[in-house]
Amino acid sequence: MMPRLLIIEDELPMRTALADCLEAEGYRVLAATDGAGGLDRALREQPDLILLDIMMPKLDGFALCRELRKLGHATPVLMLTAKGQVQDRVRGLDVGADDYLVKPFSTDELLARVRALLRRVTRPALSLTTVALGDVRLDFVKQQAWRGRKELHLTVKEFAVLRLLLEADGEPVSRERFLDVAWGYAAFPTTRTVDNHIATLRGKIEPDPAQPRWIKTVHGVGYRLERQK
Repeated sequence: MMPRLLIIEDELPMRTALADCLEAEGYRVLAATDGAGGLDRALREQPDLILLDIMMPKLDGFALCRELRKLGHATPVLMLTAKGQVQDRVRGLDVGADDYLVKPFSTDELLARVRALLRRVTRPALSLTTVALGDVRLDFVKQQAWRGRKELHLTVKEFAVLRLLLEADGEPVSRERFLDVAWGYAAFPTTRTVDNHIATLRGKIEPDPAQPRWIKTVHGVGYRLERQK
């Protein structure tokens, strides 16, 4: 049975677009047009995932998410934020949201985030200790890496980038996601910073950096890690 997703969004065009996109993928979609109604429906319907706008009448997304967590509900929440509002994203994560999307966003990224959050519900979190990528071995506990017997010098940021890629389990990770998690909110550099770090990282771990085997570019989104099966 396909998961049930609850959209809490007061703007009709956005609510309709989200519902159409998710229903086209086979998800069962519920909807609410304001915060108070959304909270009531979330408690009654027990959806598998909530897509939550921040700015809404009656009860905003922050208060709604905080109330859900206070009541002990662990339903994954994907918060929808306005472009450029960094503090909104920080606050959203602080009150219990699991992830966020910045408007406007692509359909591909929306679906990737939904799939990733739903996987967290159905499987334990990935425990990263040592990981092999071909002849490269990564030790996330000691923050060390080797190619064969030769030690590779990876930075803390490069280990953070690799961790994000591994935790995404083959799904794309956006440049903005890299910035927020690996760089932190205080600095918030440009997306070009991510591209430069990826290029350097490829130079260290890829057999042929010009034709990457592991870290693949997802045009218009970011990067994903393709591991051998």
